[in-house]
Parts: sequence; C-alpha cells; structure tokens
Amino acid sequence: MKRLGKVFESLRTENRKGLIAFIMGGDPDVETSTALLKALPSRGVDVIEIGMPFSDPMADGPVIQMAGQRALEAGCTLRNVLDMVVSFRKDNQDTPLVLMGYANPVYRYGVDKFALDCAEAGVDGVIIVDLPPEEDQAVREALGNQFVDMIRLITPTSDAGRLETILDGATGFLYYVSITGITGAAKAKHDKVAAHIEKIRAKTDLPIAVGFGIKTPNDAQEMSALGDAVVVGSSIVEKIAHLSGKSGKVDQGAPEMTAVLDHIGALSGALKPAA
Repeated sequence: MKRLGKVFESLRTENRKGLIAFIMGGDPDVETSTALLKALPSRGVDVIEIGMPFSDPMADGPVIQMAGQRALEAGCTLRNVLDMVVSFRKDNQDTPLVLMGYANPVYRYGVDKFALDCAEAGVDGVIIVDLPPEEDQAVREALGNQFVDMIRLITPTSDAGRLETILDGATGFLYYVSITGITGAAKAKHDKVAAHIEKIRAKTDLPIAVGFGIKTPNDAQEMSALGDAVVVGSSIVEKIAHLSGKSGKVDQGAPEMTAVLDHIGALSGALKPAA
C-alpha cells in the first residue's frame, strides 16, 4: 500500500481526522524551509503539501503569493523543491509528501522527467491547480507510470456531471476546495459543504480532504467533521513569513520557528478524538 493509503487507513482505524499542512517550498529560503519540513511530523502533521513556487499563482491569495515570491527571490527552483524531498526522506519514510502548484513549471521541467524525479525523490502525489482533467492526461499518465498519485480538486461549483469527469483518473485523495475564490479567503458555509461532500461520497471511496478558509484550531475541528482530513495553508505561511531574513540562523528552538510549530501543534491537537 502507498504511503497516502496507509495514512488514511490509519486515520480510519484510529477514528480521527488528519492534518495536511501546506508550506511553500523554499520560503523564506531552501535551508530554513527544509528544516521546517523535517519538523512538521513531530507536531502531528499527517500529510505535507509543499508548494512549487511560481510567479503567477492565480488561485492563491496574497499570503501564499508572497511566500512564492520570497522563495523565488531566494533562488528556489523546482529542482530545489525536489531536493528538499530527498533530504526529508533520509530520515522519514512514512509521512506522505504532496507537491502542489501550477502547470507551467512542470511543463518547463519536462513532464516525464518531472514524474521520474518525483518518484525517485519520494513524492507521493501531485496537485496541479490550473490543469483541468481534460488537459492532464500526459501528466497523469507520466505520474501513474511512476506510481505517483494525481490528486484532483473539487469545488462547490462542481456539479454531478463535472464530478464524474474529476473522479475519472483521480487517485490518492480528493481535495475539496470549500469556498469559491482564492486561498486564505473567508470561511466556508458548513451546511453547504456537508451536502456537497455527501454527494461526492456516494460516487467514490477516495478520502476527502477539505481545504481553503481553514485557519484556526476551531476552524480545523469544525471542518474535520465533513472530510477525512483538513488542509491548512495560509495561517501557517503567515507565521513562516516571520522567518524571512534569518537564513542560516533559524533552528527549531528559535522563537519564530517555535511560533510556527506551536500553531501547527494546536491545529493537530484540535483534531484529536475526545477522550
């Protein structure tokens, strides 16, 4: 069984919901970002999403846009992000890693080379937010040949017909975008999300992770009732911004790093089942 499958099976067995934490690869620099990446599992993160920095991240709000800009200004490339995965895997063979980003860097890198290098580095899944199912065949097949999951997004506007298209070829888990808009936007309407996810579950056994608009432990706890995991990005990245300008000086005991990790620990703690 793949790492993602093992994690979601463990979550079911333990009767708890998972925490998927997003960080931008290379933010504020590769060294600091790698140190943070390695620390996340110790704070209860079940799956890690690593952003592939891109100059035109149209689905992202200002917080993650700025994170990508910081990474690019620090010289971070897609190859650097893959090297971060390689470094992580030297000590951790269990926590799934998912790359999330846009199609342009992947096509520039080369689809087949990207898929191969993802597999060799230890990437478990890829989310490409601006690549619809009708256009992702080359990437999906390349990843599939390397046993890397192609994770699809579902939005509140995905009707029954669109859902069938999205599910065809989706693997790993489904990422439910709980709001219409950009990352870091307002909270989703709980009842509306619940009703839509119920319809999705009638069509697939894939785990569902709920993301966008989840910032606080209370948000995470509330939305975890609807999916198998919650995704938190912007509120984590906001705290990572305070690490900027401290390259080479930040360790896990530094106040700015502690603030990031304590926030993540609080999010994870909110998802623990009641005693």
